[in-house]
Amino acid sequence: MNISSKISNVNGRMPLRLKIWIHFVVFILLMFVLMWIFQIFFLESFYESMKTRSVTENAVEIVESYENEYKDGNRTDFINKYSEVAVNNDVCVEILDKYGRSIYSKDVLGECLVHGKENRTYKFLNEIRRIEEPEALYKVSNPKNSGDMLVYICVLGSVRSPEGYLLINSELAPVGSTVSIIKRQMFIITIILIFIAAIISVFLADIISRPIDRITKSAENMAKGDLNTQFDGRGYLEAQKLADTLMYAEKELSRVDTMQRDLIANVSHDLRTPLTMLKAYAEMIRDLSGDNPVKRNEHLEIIINETDRLSAMVNDILDLSKLESGKQKMNPTEFEISSKMKDIIGRFKGVSEKMGYHIHFTPDTERIVCCDVGKIEQVIYNLINNAINYTGDDKQVYVRQINQPDGVLIEIEDTGDGIEEDKIKLIFDKYYRSENHKREVVGTGLGLSIVKVILKLHGYDYGVRSTLGKGSVFWFRINGGKNL
Repeated sequence: MNISSKISNVNGRMPLRLKIWIHFVVFILLMFVLMWIFQIFFLESFYESMKTRSVTENAVEIVESYENEYKDGNRTDFINKYSEVAVNNDVCVEILDKYGRSIYSKDVLGECLVHGKENRTYKFLNEIRRIEEPEALYKVSNPKNSGDMLVYICVLGSVRSPEGYLLINSELAPVGSTVSIIKRQMFIITIILIFIAAIISVFLADIISRPIDRITKSAENMAKGDLNTQFDGRGYLEAQKLADTLMYAEKELSRVDTMQRDLIANVSHDLRTPLTMLKAYAEMIRDLSGDNPVKRNEHLEIIINETDRLSAMVNDILDLSKLESGKQKMNPTEFEISSKMKDIIGRFKGVSEKMGYHIHFTPDTERIVCCDVGKIEQVIYNLINNAINYTGDDKQVYVRQINQPDGVLIEIEDTGDGIEEDKIKLIFDKYYRSENHKREVVGTGLGLSIVKVILKLHGYDYGVRSTLGKGSVFWFRINGGKNL
C-alpha cells in the first residue's frame, strides 16, 4: 500500500468532512428532540406551573394592598387594586370576613367556583380551617364545562386569629387542542429545518475540512520526499498554525537531509583516506618490506596511526550521538580548574616537541568549579586541538583562564587566518571545516560539535570572536565557582 493510501485510509477511519456533517446533523436532531419534549410532553405541566405561580403572585399583591391600604382606611385604593388584579389576570376574587361573609368580590369569568350558582366558598373555607395552614391551592373540575380550575385561598391575618380570607379562582384553559396544533407545526418545521440543516452542514463541513484536505495532500507530497512543498493553511487559525508547523518541520527535514548527505560525504571521505592507506601499506608489507625490519616497522607504524585515527573518528561519532540523544547524563563534581587545564595542556607536549607548536597558558588564581570534569576536559582538549589545526605559521596557541564574579572564563586563541563573519554561525556544525584548515594535526570534524552539545547540556555560554588575518578566540564560561 502506498503512502497516500495509508494516510487517507488509516484503520478505515471516517473522513473529516463526513464526521463534521454527522456531528452537525446529530446536534440538530438533539435540538429538535428537546423542542418536542418541552413543547409537547411538558407543555401542560409547564402551563399549570406558570398559572399557579401567577395566582400566587396575584394573592401577594392583594394581601400587600390589604395590609398597606385597607387597614389604613384607604378602602377605595384597596378595591381598585384587587379589581385591577382580577381584570388584568382574568381571575375571580372573593374577600371574606373572619366569619366567612363576603365583603368584596370581583367576577371576571362569568361563572366561577367562588361566585354564582356553583359557589363553593364555604367548602374551601372549611378546608383551610381544618388544615390550619395560612394558604392552600386546589385544582378542581368545573361541573359546568368539565374544565379544570385553580382555587387559591389564604388567611388574612394569623391562622389562630384570622381577620378574613382571600379566595382567587383562575381557569385552566385546555391545552389538548393547542398541543395538537403545535404538533402539526413542529412536524412541518422539523422536516424543513432538517433539510436545511443537512444542506448547511454539508457546506460547513466542506469549508472546515478544505484547509485540512489541502494540508494533507501537501503532507503526502512531503512524505514522498518532496521537501519543497508549500502548505496552504488559509481558512481558519488552527489550520494556519498546522501549516506553519509543517512548514517548519519541512525546513528542519530539509536541513537534516542536507546534513545527512554532508555527513555521509564527509565520513566517506575521512574513512576512504585511512582505509586506502591501511590497504596500501599492508600490501607493501606483504610484497616489499616483509623481510626488511626497518621498513616493515615504519609501515606498521603508519597502519597503527591510521587505525587510531579511525578509532578516534568512531568514538567521536558515538560520543556525539549519545550526547544528542540525551543518553549520556552530566555528573557534576568539584575540581580545581587551573590544575586540570595544566594537565590537559601537558598532553600536547608530544605535539609541541615533534611539530614545533607552542601552547601558552595564562592561569588565574586557582578556583574550584562544579561540573562534569570529564566532559569539560573534553571541551578544553577539543578547543586546543582545533586551535592547533588552525593557528598561523608561527604555530602559537594561547590558553587563558580568567576568573569572574559569576564564573570562570576560558579562552583559546589561535593566530590563523580567522573566520568570515557569515561562517562563524556554521563553525560548530557537524563536519564543517574552514577552507584554511592546516591538516598537520588530523581531526575528525566533530570536535566543535561535541563542544557545543556538552556546553549546552551544562547551560554554559560559549562563542567565537574572530578577526580576518589575525586569528580566532573560542571561549566558554563555567558558571559559579569558589576561590581556594
